[in-house]
Amino acid sequence: MITSESYEKTLENLRTILISERRSPRTVKQYSFLLGVFLKYVGKPMDKCDARDIEKFKFYLATERKYSKNSQYLAIQAVKYAMKAMDIEVPKNLTPPKRSRKIPVFLSSEESTKLLDTSKKDLRKYAMVSLLLHSGMRVSELCNLKVVDTELTSGTIWIKGGKGDKERIVLIPPNVVEVLKKYYSMQLEKNVKGPYLFTSNKGSKFHTSTVEKIIRNLAEEAGIGRKVTPHTLRHTFATNILKNGGDIRFIQTLLGHSSISTTEIYTHLDNEAMREMFRKFGPKYNEKNE
Repeated sequence: MITSESYEKTLENLRTILISERRSPRTVKQYSFLLGVFLKYVGKPMDKCDARDIEKFKFYLATERKYSKNSQYLAIQAVKYAMKAMDIEVPKNLTPPKRSRKIPVFLSSEESTKLLDTSKKDLRKYAMVSLLLHSGMRVSELCNLKVVDTELTSGTIWIKGGKGDKERIVLIPPNVVEVLKKYYSMQLEKNVKGPYLFTSNKGSKFHTSTVEKIIRNLAEEAGIGRKVTPHTLRHTFATNILKNGGDIRFIQTLLGHSSISTTEIYTHLDNEAMREMFRKFGPKYNEKNE
């Protein structure tokens, strides 16, 4: 039986390890919560858990908590990480289910144009949408982007402390550079101070949920009849690179994916592009007309 003191101590140990490894606040929160779910279910310290406990926990996640495959995957990964980090022997059956690979949701060229045009009413929102659509940045990277990491003269942005604490370069076209210059000049005129590029008028950094709400509201105003998130714009960026002939390795570098398998979800094409490719490369047989 796990005591309340032991439970809290284990979670605190995990949080300390995650923070020391510079994991994102979101990862710290998710892994701590999921390990808590595991400990409460098994009711014993982690070093006392065996393969039978793991199988029961997997069944519990799928049936009682009704977790999706992605959520089950994350829960098992959290427990596995905690055991390894605390030098506990990991049961062989502590393996996550394969996650479903859904085709990414992206905007058409017409929808992207509508979103950009709608956002032009507010220079800050226009700068956000333009940057997301032309760079493929994650919403967390946009919120954490500092002024010193933007080199507008060369159209280069340095992403620091991205997912997995990886750094990479993002390139932006001249038209987006001009939008960012105008936005930054506006901030200076308003005497808005702070290290971050995108802030409120008081200089406080935007939270990811605030940007998500901004994008969602703009999409509704633009008449796009489906849910649009900042990640939709990331998918749109990658899809356009692919349609324009970009190599999958090139897209991997731009998006900051550590594994090519993550980038391979973008090997889809929309219907129009598929028809064009099929006309060009589809099978051709010299059948005789009867």
